[in-house]
Amino acid sequence: MKDSPNRCSLAGCFAFAICFVVACEQVALAQIKDFKDPAPPTVATLREVETPKAVDYEPVKFHSAPKPLAEGAVTHDWVNFLGPTHNSVSTETKLLKKFPAGGPKIVWELTRGDGYSSPGIQGDYLVYPHRVGNETIVECLHPRTGKKYWEFKFPTDYSDRYGYGSGPRASPVIHDGRVYIYSAKGELFCLKLTTGQVYWQRKLLEELQVPQDFFGSAQTPLLEGDLLIMNVGARGGPCVVAVHRLTGKIVWATGDKWGPSYASATPSDIHGKRRVFVFAGGDSDPPTGGLMSIDPASGAVDFEFPFRSKSYESVNASCPVVIGNSVFISATYKTGSAFLAIKDDFSYDPIWQIPDDQNNRRRNGLGLHWNTAVYDKGYFYAFDGRNEPDASIACVDAKTGKVVWREEPEWDETVTINGMERTFTLSTLRGTLLKVDGNYLALGEYGHLLWLDLTPQGYKQIDRATLFLAQQSWAVPVLSHGLLYVTQNQREMVKRTPRKLYCYDLRGK
Repeated sequence: MKDSPNRCSLAGCFAFAICFVVACEQVALAQIKDFKDPAPPTVATLREVETPKAVDYEPVKFHSAPKPLAEGAVTHDWVNFLGPTHNSVSTETKLLKKFPAGGPKIVWELTRGDGYSSPGIQGDYLVYPHRVGNETIVECLHPRTGKKYWEFKFPTDYSDRYGYGSGPRASPVIHDGRVYIYSAKGELFCLKLTTGQVYWQRKLLEELQVPQDFFGSAQTPLLEGDLLIMNVGARGGPCVVAVHRLTGKIVWATGDKWGPSYASATPSDIHGKRRVFVFAGGDSDPPTGGLMSIDPASGAVDFEFPFRSKSYESVNASCPVVIGNSVFISATYKTGSAFLAIKDDFSYDPIWQIPDDQNNRRRNGLGLHWNTAVYDKGYFYAFDGRNEPDASIACVDAKTGKVVWREEPEWDETVTINGMERTFTLSTLRGTLLKVDGNYLALGEYGHLLWLDLTPQGYKQIDRATLFLAQQSWAVPVLSHGLLYVTQNQREMVKRTPRKLYCYDLRGK
């Protein structure tokens, strides 16, 4: 933090010049026909055990029960990354939009370890992975009380190449009584949701001889039917694999060009047929990557659209956004954005492709780092920018790709440090957006929660609360049954409290 009037600033991920990739390629590709799973796991026959009851858990501090849900409130579980529809759009209603003094009420808080994962929630079960010491701990808690059902531990020696956190990054995936966990080292686990027992496990990236990427493995597996689809990015192939959720075996493998990115795959129906879009590209020299359209039933690739910065130290990390029969992708490091129309034959036509000049604060292009854009009535809304100094919230016309407006919200905030009051100018910086209940819920990079009204006419703040002041608040918040789950990923800068997972009461009238 810096004293007013300067904005808060963190060191950026990298400091290298980057060029824009403009090449395009359309090819019809088949899956890898002769691929053989190198190490199919053994599926355990689980012994019958008594289902654990939720009990008090010392790392959890319970504050108070949430309000009852408002009559007629629409709610949902949160079983995969970016919510029920994979697009940062929630159908929940009747939420609290005016915060009480001090911010929304804390229901419970978990003192936790290292990592950037968000929790997954189904019914009365919340699953959250994090790292303590040399172990990754998967904890299953009651979502409304924080009481503990079970935990599952496995050893880890992952170390981040750039000094960031070394805990898990991917979010849990929950389906049909099972939960799937993907570690920072590319280990994949299938656990029984109610007990934490292991059905199967495998060291997927080690088995496919995939070296450690820039920031470890961060994508969340996409559950499509009975398949877990993942951009593993093995050198020479496969780029993408589908693992059967019940057996852990690789059903198909496809692609041989691109490495593993940090963007999770996006499913959609295109021209009445099911497709999965993978935004690939990892540690390679020269850097390569781009968008793949894949038939999830067979692994056949419709096309590959090259889209990657020319800088070696760069990533594709923003999830594809599908609108009708078109797909939007974006990356920073001077890469920009593209919007592709998918034809009936599953080739593509670029509607537009615009580079992003991150050195120009008034730039017209859009470059998204790890957050994903939200589409609404002909416009994209997103937190734009690679580093803190160039971060903003932007509105982009989906027809043209032109930036309609760009906002850098700032406000003064007074805090007490060592008995002395100091005032800082703060901002949302590289935050995340969730479209819900007719507005947008935003989490700023330093722990500020905002209700926003975003339209093509401009940016309007409805309310704002300081949840905490801590760096790297990058994990996507989770909204389920009127409760908001937010991870504090670093030590609080004023109160000096350790890392936390918070449950906030966002239930309205």
